[in-house]
Amino acid sequence: MLIASINMSIMLIALPDIFRGIGVDPLRPGNTGLLLWLIMSYLVVTAVLVVSFGRLGDMYGRTRMYNLGFAVFTVFSVLLSVTWMHGTAGALWLIGMRVLQGVGGALLMANSNAILTDAFPARQRGLALGLNQVAGIAGSFAGLVLGGLLGPVNWRLVFLVSVPFGVFGTEWAYLKLRDTGIRTPARPDWWGNVTFAAGLIAVLAAITYGIQPYDGHTMGWSNPAVIAALAGGVLLLGVFCVVESKVAEPMFHLRLFRIRAFTAGNLASLLASLGRGGLMFILIIWLQGIWLPRHGYSFTQTPLWAGIYMLPLTLGFLVAGPVSGWASDRFGARTFATGGMLLAAGTFLALETLPVDFDYPGFAVILLLNGAGMGLFAAPNRAAVMNSLPPDQRGVGAGISTTFQNSAMVLSIGIFFSLMISGLAASLPHALTTGLTAQGVPPSDAAKVAALPPVGVLFASLLGYNPIRTLLGPQALDGLPHGHATYLTGREFFPQLISGPFAQGLAVAFDFAIAACLIAAVASLLRGGRYIHGDTTAAPAPEAHAVRTTVRDGPTGSSAPHHPATAAALPPGTAPPGPDGPTPPPPRPGSP
Repeated sequence: MLIASINMSIMLIALPDIFRGIGVDPLRPGNTGLLLWLIMSYLVVTAVLVVSFGRLGDMYGRTRMYNLGFAVFTVFSVLLSVTWMHGTAGALWLIGMRVLQGVGGALLMANSNAILTDAFPARQRGLALGLNQVAGIAGSFAGLVLGGLLGPVNWRLVFLVSVPFGVFGTEWAYLKLRDTGIRTPARPDWWGNVTFAAGLIAVLAAITYGIQPYDGHTMGWSNPAVIAALAGGVLLLGVFCVVESKVAEPMFHLRLFRIRAFTAGNLASLLASLGRGGLMFILIIWLQGIWLPRHGYSFTQTPLWAGIYMLPLTLGFLVAGPVSGWASDRFGARTFATGGMLLAAGTFLALETLPVDFDYPGFAVILLLNGAGMGLFAAPNRAAVMNSLPPDQRGVGAGISTTFQNSAMVLSIGIFFSLMISGLAASLPHALTTGLTAQGVPPSDAAKVAALPPVGVLFASLLGYNPIRTLLGPQALDGLPHGHATYLTGREFFPQLISGPFAQGLAVAFDFAIAACLIAAVASLLRGGRYIHGDTTAAPAPEAHAVRTTVRDGPTGSSAPHHPATAAALPPGTAPPGPDGPTPPPPRPGSP
């Protein structure tokens, strides 16, 4: 999970080095799509495929799917680093290999939580899943530092860093991992898979193109193709729900959503990811485009230092995640998950009150508390979701949960960028025009820069480019007095110029994050008390009412399902389930 999630963000910081390596300027209007798809393709693929791969794990074995994921991930990590092409062809190669690497990542993500749920008894799942969840979330921030360190050395190392771990993981998983879960033999639900994949791809692709300029507009939400993709995607997802309610062996049982703990946990996860997903981009732009240059860092240094200055966020995750996972095993998830979302909302409010040119110690404390809040939520919530699932549906249930999370990340990026661009579009053109003309830039050149889409300014800040030099161009700068040109391209002019417009966009984005976290807290509060689904091996499909009676188990007062009539329904030679799950059958003669 750590390696799979590191690969979601490692390119974000290394993108300037990657594009320089293949000879593409990512800020040219025609290349904006290449830039976005290189960032988003991995997220889109993992969001689309995890449910299908989780279902395949339920059918054919979770460790088999997991092992395959390691191998696929490793192969395409190598192929990402060996491209010999340059220009647009090189960028398209990287996007294609990134898509296929995402297939491996989806196989890993879809089955890792289910494997852990099978392997650990209910009283230990919170800690186990907490460590896994924290590894996944922390990896998305650790990738920023790794990208900043490796990209300047050689852009190919950004992809090769995963290969030793992938080779070891493939071999180790093949030799050591064994399925301990329940398989459900079934035929693939082709119509369900096709309608789900096509619908989700259409929605996520529409979001990706919606934040790109279109026909003179700052964004593409008025683009007929974007509107059609959104409408068609939603329609196909509706058709998917109808298909799943009709076929004999569906890709996933819609009846899973009758389980309150499962539905509330996934809704809370979706909203938490909406609040958190765009935060990483906003903080990077804030640090790279404004704060770090104003504190003496050159634009080429800002990508690495932005990752380093965000480490308190990762530290908060690393501390709070395992602790809250362990505590939720004893006391249930509701208190920790709800409290974590309230803490996260409070930290977004604190970030909104900071001046754009803040003092770092206070900023670091807020990041630490934000990471702690997300860690308090993530581990108990995932454990509660997995505990609510029947054993034969854990793979697809984990896939659904990951789809909610990864889809929300893409949606969050679209929402945050849209809110930021809307905030910038209101005041940035005027600020650019007056600021540039005051330094002697001809009005025609200043107007040309001011007319550029605000997304170009955001991407320049995100990628660590010198924005004025990039946007104005060397020809216009050569005609200015040396002192004016030096000031325009120095560390002071652009950060001061953009601070006011950026603060307006920042406030709107943080308001959205606060609202998402508060609604997630309400959803988490409504999940009910501690609930562990019965490990019934006989029932072909889960029912919300499958287990209602619980018995007190041990001094901690934890609840375990009670099954007075399960033994009669079990296959011959299988013992009745204990409080921690089904007891495995006796070994066959000659088996270890």
